[in-house]
Amino acid sequence: MTNGSKHDSRLTGETSRRVLKRDPNPHLFRPITFRSVTAKNRIMLSPMCQYSSNDGIPNDWHFAHLAARAAGGAGIVFTEAVHTEPAGRITPNCLGLWNDEQQDRLSRIAEFVNGQDAVAGIQLGHAGRKASVGRPWDGSSPIPIEEGGWNTVAPSAQAYSSDWREPVALTKSGIESQLDMLANASKRARNAGFQALELHAAHGYLVHQFLSPLSNFRDDDYGGSFENRIRFLIESIEAVRSEWPSNLPLFIRLSVTEWVEGGWSIEDSVRLSKILKEEGSIDLIDCSSGGNNPRQSIPIHPGYQIPLAATVRSEAQIPTGAVGLINSPDLAESIVANGDADIVILGRALLADPVWPQRAANHLKAKNFEWPIQYERSNIY
Repeated sequence: MTNGSKHDSRLTGETSRRVLKRDPNPHLFRPITFRSVTAKNRIMLSPMCQYSSNDGIPNDWHFAHLAARAAGGAGIVFTEAVHTEPAGRITPNCLGLWNDEQQDRLSRIAEFVNGQDAVAGIQLGHAGRKASVGRPWDGSSPIPIEEGGWNTVAPSAQAYSSDWREPVALTKSGIESQLDMLANASKRARNAGFQALELHAAHGYLVHQFLSPLSNFRDDDYGGSFENRIRFLIESIEAVRSEWPSNLPLFIRLSVTEWVEGGWSIEDSVRLSKILKEEGSIDLIDCSSGGNNPRQSIPIHPGYQIPLAATVRSEAQIPTGAVGLINSPDLAESIVANGDADIVILGRALLADPVWPQRAANHLKAKNFEWPIQYERSNIY
């Protein structure tokens, strides 16, 4: 390193003091703005399915679950995957947003979350060929038609694995119908009062199925080349943006790699992210992985997906979120401080501890974190 580089990369004592005076808070607790929406910190509750609804309608469990994480201090609180049609649900007990009752129940949740100075977010998706299965505690196996299951759709008539139902390949009119239902759900999400929307394009669900050469065997405009395989995603974004206000942020959850040779790769994700950055409709890539092929081999360990978020952020120059076994405040702080991602997305950690952000704020000595006044007397950490 040259002397000039050293000078450029180091702060003088006086400059350092000015920076600390300007914002003494840890990086994890500095606000971040997406379009017109500012989150008070960089902690986001990951969309985590609860498998606890009837007819796609949120109930008191969903309210209590999301309300607790908002009161617990997360800056951004996302619903679980909310599906655009009954046949798009992962299980019969997953949420939906195709009718007024679902919208009204979700509105109550969004109002409370926003009222806790958190950003209320909603994830929209469609399970495609991975729909019509039992809940995890019931085995996650495909449900027979005679027991309440249903026929599934996908880009191609290719089952997820040999013991799963073969899906019906979507026709072009079927694709148009899917886009219309997505636009309708986006309009309902707006009307319900959500401030951020995430399109689920990961974990082997419908949009991901179009992206991957392991699940898309079409020979029309939606299959074959990279440009054709991303077409459904691009049109899905357009469908969302046709109803989702331009001043509100739109995230995308991607499986950045499938962990299978010959599948969707990190290079594909960077290439796609550059296109999305150029088009300007997307505000953040939520960087997950896997889920589309049972042959995947995932090297799971704490923070195992951080390099995916760092690579996409660096090479595509687009904001990213890091997710995956991020449990400690120090690890979460290092992700943002090192520039590996712009936000940290917590799933299991926040399931286990709704007040994880409060504990992290105390551990990292954040100066700008306020407990709910009702809980201040418990601030002993």
